[in-house]
Amino acid sequence: MTEAALLTRRLSLRRFTVADAANVVSLDGDSRVMRFLERGTKSVEEVRDTVLPRLVSCHLCHPGFGYWAAETRTEEVFIGWFGLRPVTPSVDAIVHWPDARDQADVVELGYRLRCSAWGQGYATEGARALVRRAFADPGVREIVATTMAVNVASRRVMEKAGMSLMRTVHVDWPEPLDGTEEGEVEYRLRRNDWRAGSGP
Repeated sequence: MTEAALLTRRLSLRRFTVADAANVVSLDGDSRVMRFLERGTKSVEEVRDTVLPRLVSCHLCHPGFGYWAAETRTEEVFIGWFGLRPVTPSVDAIVHWPDARDQADVVELGYRLRCSAWGQGYATEGARALVRRAFADPGVREIVATTMAVNVASRRVMEKAGMSLMRTVHVDWPEPLDGTEEGEVEYRLRRNDWRAGSGP
């Protein structure tokens, strides 16, 4: 049985399938989308054999969490993805936190959207939906997220989802991107704070 899609007012978030390889290649192949993430492009084969299995496996290891392909509800157009990845916290930067092995009490919120979807509120809408989904699990105590300090748009989404800036860290990347010298910002939202605000 296929898991029902997570619906918001304008979005349908569904499980990834092998048919999404071309969508992911197109998304990750846009240098504007990847500006704050990584350099280089992936082939259809690499996405099909490596990227998609990784996105799908999170659902299998941690039911209720994982990565969802995002489509507009009216046109059913793929615009990107949103994810909740259970992580094991450490003193390192969030970008180095490994996947959780057991019960997920801390999850990382992530999202990646096509340029055509920018500036329309989709990122905030999807992020808020996943915040609610995460805290629907009574075992989750905190949601975390990170981005480059210079990525103002992504930081704004985190704030609109109810998250607060906790710290700025500097990571020694092997191939640093422009702006890396400003550091990585880490945002967090604890369950009690979310409840106090009645949820964003």
